Amino acid sequence: MPSQKNTDARIALLQGTLDLLILKTLVLGPCHGQGVARLIQRQSEEVFFVDHGSLYLALQRLEDKKWISAKWGVSENNRKARFYSLTAKGREQLVEKTTEWERLTRAMGLILGGSTAPGGEEA
Repeated sequence: MPSQKNTDARIALLQGTLDLLILKTLVLGPCHGQGVARLIQRQSEEVFFVDHGSLYLALQRLEDKKWISAKWGVSENNRKARFYSLTAKGREQLVEKTTEWERLTRAMGLILGGSTAPGGEEA
C-alpha cells in the first residue's frame, strides 16, 4: 500500500491530458494497455500513475474517434491482449494537442514565473 506522502506526490491528470499522453506513447509503436500505462509512469519519472479504469475508457474513446486502432495479439508474458496503434488522424491530433499544451504551459510559466505585481508594477 502506498504511503500518504507517495500518494500526495502523484499528480491528477487534467481532462485531455491522458489522451495526449497515450497518443505520444503510441508514437513509439504499437503497445497494449498495460504497457501504455507503464510507459507513461516510467517516462514521467513515476509522477503520473494511470488508473486502469481511466486508461481503458480513454483508449476506447480514442478508438471511437479513429485516433488509434486496435488489434488482438499476444503480450510479452504470453497473454492475449489488445495492441493499440496510432492512426494518421491520431498523428494529426497529437501535433494539434501538443501545440495547445505548449501554449498552455508557456502561459502558466509566464504567470508563475513572472516578477510583476498586479497592475504591471515590479514586485
